[in-house]
Amino acid sequence: MAALAAIPAAQLVIMAKAKQPPRRAKHVPQRTCVACRAVEAKAGLVRLVRTPEGVFVDARGKQPGRGAYLHLQEACWQRGLSGALDKALRTSLNEADRARLTEFFAQAAP
Repeated sequence: MAALAAIPAAQLVIMAKAKQPPRRAKHVPQRTCVACRAVEAKAGLVRLVRTPEGVFVDARGKQPGRGAYLHLQEACWQRGLSGALDKALRTSLNEADRARLTEFFAQAAP
């Protein structure tokens, strides 16, 4: 105990930190835009999900079903609606799906 009293407080803090394992960086989920193939954080993309009722925007990103991701950019949505989503979701988008997705993009686009 007397030996610790002789060590300056700042050095004790350094010694205590040296014994702790290094902190790992927090994991950020990454996803790929099906139109432009750019990899980005999941939060920066819009998830679309195929359900038995059709293709819908999954605002929470938690709905069950096959999903695909798009940037909220016009070029990505045009390419997605012209075929990239069909391939990624393994389905054919019908007119109701296309209208629903186009309406969402028109409201949500910056």
